[in-house]
Amino acid sequence: MGFDGLVVVSDPYLQRRFTQADLRALQAQYAALRDASPSGRLRMRDLPAAISSLRGATVSAKADAEKENSAPEPGPGPGLTDEEWASVLKAVARADERPHQDASFELFLRVYAEMQLRLKAAGAGAGGKKAAGSIARSSSSSAVAFLTAATTTLLHTISESEKASYVGHINAYLAEDPFLKSALPIDPATDHIFHITKDGVLLCKLINLAVPGTIDERAINTKRVLNLWEKNENHTLCLNSAKAIGCTVVNIGTQDLAEGRPHLVLGLISQIIKIQLLADVNLKSTPQLVELVEDSKEMEELMSLSPEKILLRWMNFQLKKGGFQRTVANFSSDIKDSEAYACLLNVLAPECSAKPSAMSVKDLLHRARLVLEHADRMGCKRYLTPKDIVDGLPNLNLAFVAHIFQKRNGLSKQMKQVSFVDGLSDDAQVSREERSFRLWINSLGISTYINNVFEDLRNGWVLLEVIDKIAPGSVNWKMANRPPIKLPFKKVENCNQVLKIGKELKFSLVNIAGNDIVQGNKKLILAFLWQLMRYNILQLLKNLRFHSNGKEITDNDILAWANKKVKDSGKHHSRMESFKDRSLSSGTFFLDLLSAVEPRVVNWSLVTKGEKDEEKQMNASYIISVARKLGCSIFLLPEDILEVNQKMMLTLTASIMYWYLKRPTSHSLDSENGSSCETSSTTTSDDSASESSFDDNAAR
Repeated sequence: MGFDGLVVVSDPYLQRRFTQADLRALQAQYAALRDASPSGRLRMRDLPAAISSLRGATVSAKADAEKENSAPEPGPGPGLTDEEWASVLKAVARADERPHQDASFELFLRVYAEMQLRLKAAGAGAGGKKAAGSIARSSSSSAVAFLTAATTTLLHTISESEKASYVGHINAYLAEDPFLKSALPIDPATDHIFHITKDGVLLCKLINLAVPGTIDERAINTKRVLNLWEKNENHTLCLNSAKAIGCTVVNIGTQDLAEGRPHLVLGLISQIIKIQLLADVNLKSTPQLVELVEDSKEMEELMSLSPEKILLRWMNFQLKKGGFQRTVANFSSDIKDSEAYACLLNVLAPECSAKPSAMSVKDLLHRARLVLEHADRMGCKRYLTPKDIVDGLPNLNLAFVAHIFQKRNGLSKQMKQVSFVDGLSDDAQVSREERSFRLWINSLGISTYINNVFEDLRNGWVLLEVIDKIAPGSVNWKMANRPPIKLPFKKVENCNQVLKIGKELKFSLVNIAGNDIVQGNKKLILAFLWQLMRYNILQLLKNLRFHSNGKEITDNDILAWANKKVKDSGKHHSRMESFKDRSLSSGTFFLDLLSAVEPRVVNWSLVTKGEKDEEKQMNASYIISVARKLGCSIFLLPEDILEVNQKMMLTLTASIMYWYLKRPTSHSLDSENGSSCETSSTTTSDDSASESSFDDNAAR
């Protein structure tokens, strides 16, 4: 089937779980249903009858679809009563969605998916009704596979096993926290976890546990009784910091956290804990992983893998030592029988084995119990129960294997294949810039999640996705080659289109060719990504037309705005000459700027003079957290401020400017010329569920 355009939705779970073929088919059905309506509208209350007309409402292969020629079944929907349909709409509708309002394509997808889940569950319980049989015929599709998952933020359901596991993790790791210890331990049998997170403090602490130093805890509001404003600041700080460590939060807003919506809170907690557990599953933190490869080609492949894939590769490497015959390809069905676990633990910790051995037991629950007892003797946290292993819960199995890796990875401390890691260590600035661009790209909500900028961008596809996100309509998808791409010249074709668009956007692209990206030229890739990020920032500011009057925004405009805001606040001697002004390393100018745009956000009793290195470090850390607390989506590190990284100084200033200008009431850029005029904006200062980097909506 030829490629005829990419369907992008803002919810990453919808984007990842449905195939492009499914999304294109459903988008066509959605448009047809809307056009067929006498009013030309498709409202939420119309969805039950509309979806009922889709012949079983399944995404099937073309051949299956052609078999469905009989008339639709009467009634509100295939196998669902009026009450059940009402329950479906209630389950998926968000706070701002009303029955009489037009149904968006994403609402249509959510209703469609929830209906499929309920029909599948009903079919399993009733032995296969006619409608459920229609679902079963398409059970091999990615959509149905997704719908059978135990935990998903899409379907508003949670797994009690996952909740109990994550609560146990929180109780263990945050038990000694001075602020939280009075509230811990949390009872996993209750929903108290969703109440204790409503002030945002626990989530912020959990982020710092996953990636220490991400949040300056001086910026967290930690009074025993917080007002709504202070709670909102904590939630904003939490979400922007979660983005900054690699979480996908484009479908979560501060109001969701304030309300303690279980599926969203648990989904965020799951991501944060996963990042903590997988922190060492990479070549930089665990260079001994080089044992898993035989040559430079395999090393290149390993560097491009996600932590989950590396963990699987490590597991199979150890299983091979134990003579295990099968290859484990997932953390679900492949380990439900516990055989792989039994072999893995015997290889890593034979001294902790006991009788009867797990492999001598035929009952799967008993075998899983013996495996967990073996892990206990190794000092591993469980994260799951015997039933969770037998049920194949992927998130909990991943957590369990990651913790085993942390405790005992079984890799040699003597690295023999040193030659393969010669190019692994970058200089600090290159490493920081790679991190910033990677997190920025992942925050955009594109369908591909990247783990390594230099490896994951080489086929050109992700760059095309990024460009299409920040400059919609600029990519010719009919000319794009979709992964997996085996032929090198196909990758070059993608990268050539990337550079062609870059020239159209007036990027500086001297001495760079598509093959440079394919070859992973770090310097040129970073230079191109910087121009993409800068273009995005300037376009977002330009799109605030009531401030820019449609004019192109320049770096000098941003510089002049920042200096004027600080001067107007009464700080006449605080000024930056350029984005590479060495005085910025003290942090005082950015603190003055943050205070100028929101006087109450800076606690000056926590600010140092910024004269000594330690004082500068404290100020830099505080600046980043205060900016995120305000609502800025930024990806720099304190070192970028200390070293006055010109690129990151521009992005920091621009993000503060963007936050200020998009507030409900702020001043036009022309006010610098004496023609100040207040303008009302429809964009709130709070992060919305669809915001990514700066503001996803403004990018459209």
